[in-house]
Amino acid sequence: MHEARAEAPRDCARCPRLVAYRAANQRAEPAWFNGPAPSFGDANARLLIVGLAPGRTGANRTGRPFTGDYAGDLLYGTLTKFGYARGTYRADPNDGFELVGAMVTNCVRCAPPENKPNPDEVARCRPFLQARIAALPDLKVIIALGLIAHESVLRAHDLKPATAKFSHGAEAALPGGRTLLSSYHCSRYNTQTRRLTTEMFEAVFERANMLLSGA
Repeated sequence: MHEARAEAPRDCARCPRLVAYRAANQRAEPAWFNGPAPSFGDANARLLIVGLAPGRTGANRTGRPFTGDYAGDLLYGTLTKFGYARGTYRADPNDGFELVGAMVTNCVRCAPPENKPNPDEVARCRPFLQARIAALPDLKVIIALGLIAHESVLRAHDLKPATAKFSHGAEAALPGGRTLLSSYHCSRYNTQTRRLTTEMFEAVFERANMLLSGA
């Protein structure tokens, strides 16, 4: 059993395919971060957003989740609108942008080829997600972006995926008095095809605010 820790070590070697991809990116782009992207946000977060994995030119390049790709524009813009951020997001980890009462992480910490982690890679990385959740004493609501994140959050709570079927806007009770809200991933593909609109995405955060306010 691996020791539980909330963040993966810089040289994490759990997933051979992802390690090889990381090494290839390091050779091609030595100035990039090229490592397991650490979680970003408030250590006293009541809201945790769980994405899939770092994008090659996003968090794999910058070292901050959802920073440097289009998904971050929508996610961080929405967090700002709902009062979970301070400063101006400029897609640069040195922009001074901060989260307040919220944290962003990924269920897989290293960039996978074609943005598609294998099921065994999701499973190997899950202890980090479990430890991340456990390290947030005030956590009340988790927003999962996409099916894989949704199922990984359930498994991180020792629940089977059949416990709560994924759909946009789905809501499920989690152990410890937490609530899981699920959304389509805020990827460029989903927004360009209108599978996910800004209004649909914001509705999930509106529901999170209601739950956090006790309404």
